[in-house]
Amino acid sequence: MKAIGYNEAGSADNLAVVEVARPVIGPRDLLVAVKGISVNPVDVKLRAAAQPEGAPRVLGFDAAGVVAEIGDAVTGYKVGDEVFYAGDVTRAGTNAEFHAVDERIVGRKPAKLDSTEAAGLPLTSITAWEMLFDAFRLTESGGEGKTLLIIGGAGGVGSILIQLAKALTGLTVIATASRPETQDWVRKMGADHVVDHRGDLAAQVADLGLAPSYVAALTATDQHWDAIINLIAPRGQIALIDDPEALDIKAAKPKALSIHWEFMFTRSMFGTEDIGAQRDLLNRVAEMIDAGTLQSTVTEGGGALTAEALRAAHLRQESGRLIGKQVLGGF
Repeated sequence: MKAIGYNEAGSADNLAVVEVARPVIGPRDLLVAVKGISVNPVDVKLRAAAQPEGAPRVLGFDAAGVVAEIGDAVTGYKVGDEVFYAGDVTRAGTNAEFHAVDERIVGRKPAKLDSTEAAGLPLTSITAWEMLFDAFRLTESGGEGKTLLIIGGAGGVGSILIQLAKALTGLTVIATASRPETQDWVRKMGADHVVDHRGDLAAQVADLGLAPSYVAALTATDQHWDAIINLIAPRGQIALIDDPEALDIKAAKPKALSIHWEFMFTRSMFGTEDIGAQRDLLNRVAEMIDAGTLQSTVTEGGGALTAEALRAAHLRQESGRLIGKQVLGGF
């Protein structure tokens, strides 16, 4: 089958169309005919640094498509079902005609969206949901009277995190954005307040008269660490998804802060007992999209999956100026 992969880590120019074997599915797997994909920062990081082992490496995690085959032990899906999901970092990726995925991390595609647009939701939705309800241990309708600060609110995770926090909790949401267009975007997503992370973050939050109990550090955590420690409420909680070189964890001691890593691939990597939680939350997200409670975060893309289009999407990720999500169709 056709796929897009690379034989040597490095530049986006290394991405090319390759022929690879059609996946052989396991008992709990679905074989999905891929109709839409999204590009995420993890794709760029792996392409730049992860050398393939003996064969082209095919990346891609977000996908939406149609079930073409099912494993012997599959119970939740049948051939022809439309699905969406964020994949497994330990398996071959979704930048291909067909993709094998464990049914327990797969949700039913929102009926309101086509496959291309639906592919922009899974990875960011899982990340945001797990931050709110696993890392911060919030309950639905909880958080009343407390504040969440989202650093990097206009990116893919920030865009859906704002919406989920406003739809499912009582939190007041502050989002950071530095350009007029990104500030407009986070307001559209539902942020109650917007501050500029290029300025004095702690002072701007203090001027609002708020001390966030929760901070979602989505980007440049090391650059904002001192400000986070300054502005967060005592016994507050910090969750981060990026890869800072170093953090002064001791600085969190006087306020007795809790620090959480969020990595949405953990459940699939380790086959945790609660792996099916990702299926359940994706189904909730689909229901909320269809009900109009959540809106799509896709801002770019929609063309067919070609090597040229995928290279361009990787370069947009690298620019650091992408708002929301970018998607492509299938082959």
